[in-house]
Amino acid sequence: MASITLSNVRKSYGTTHVIHGIDLTVHDGEFVVIVGPSGCGKSTLLRLVAGLEEITEGTVEIGGRVVNHLEPKDRDIAMVFQNYALYPHMSVRQNMAYGLKMRKMSKADIEKRVNWAAGVLQLSDLLDRRPGQLSGGQRQRVAMGRAMVRSPAAFLFDEPLSNLDAKLRVQMRLEIKRLQQELRTTSLYVTHDQVEAMTMADRLVVMNAGVAEQVGTPMEIYERPRTVFVAGFIGSPNMNFLPARLRGGMLELGQGLLVECPNAPAGTDGRDVTLGIRPEHLVVAKQGEPADIQFVVHMVEPLGAETLVHGRFNSVETNVALRLHGTPNVWRDAHLPLRLPPDALHLFDPASGVRLTE
Repeated sequence: MASITLSNVRKSYGTTHVIHGIDLTVHDGEFVVIVGPSGCGKSTLLRLVAGLEEITEGTVEIGGRVVNHLEPKDRDIAMVFQNYALYPHMSVRQNMAYGLKMRKMSKADIEKRVNWAAGVLQLSDLLDRRPGQLSGGQRQRVAMGRAMVRSPAAFLFDEPLSNLDAKLRVQMRLEIKRLQQELRTTSLYVTHDQVEAMTMADRLVVMNAGVAEQVGTPMEIYERPRTVFVAGFIGSPNMNFLPARLRGGMLELGQGLLVECPNAPAGTDGRDVTLGIRPEHLVVAKQGEPADIQFVVHMVEPLGAETLVHGRFNSVETNVALRLHGTPNVWRDAHLPLRLPPDALHLFDPASGVRLTE
């Protein structure tokens, strides 16, 4: 096992810059997930670590050794791809053993490692089958087994679950996390799925247009997003954003709607801000309780354990989502009195998108 360190890593294709100076350390045994929308540079960054792309500037270290000019096979890493990358004419056993065979390892050692990985991944009964005879989940486990038998310094995962159906993705993400915790192998994992990222990562790297906008634990990023982009990307449904103005410790929303905001930063009175609040933090006031604002229901999405309610605040044109527990008796055009807990309010600069609240 080993750490992975990226120092001012940049990547350009001619005059097009796709990675803009990434600094990141993945500690020994840590599971770090790179998450972001399509085209943000996350897979390119992983390929730079793997040696499948040439670095334009900066350094990549694996286990304290600079690997910029080393071939992928010499970096002591194993990569798991979204398309499995299995040899269709080989059996499961042969696919898992192939890399060890190329290393000139003894037959006895190869058999020992393959049998161990097959046992861990519940593939022992499938060793003589070919990839075409396996389900998507079984093929992904074979790809993981092929990586495991090499006992690499680090695992690199490039959206390995994107080709699986929703139920299988949940099963496989639990399996990958369990294996990583047992093996304690340093892992760098790329996904566009923020639920996958939140549930699997020790730490997250949120990428946007080739920049690491925020690095931290899933809950750090969820509770204290550094930018509007991060706040909107992490969390499902997305955080609600509303234009507002600070006035004497209050937030002015729309035409005369005032909400208490005791945590407003010093020197921001009279300033326009972007207010962010998550759907689950909007609270329906009980009968007799004071309410901050009235919410008009436009659409209801019952999901069983919870209900998503979409609508608008009175006199505010921006659409708002509300997450309620269970299946409350809510209908279209209903008016709900809501409270906005002061400690759940996030303030951002409208121009830069940077967080204002501490």
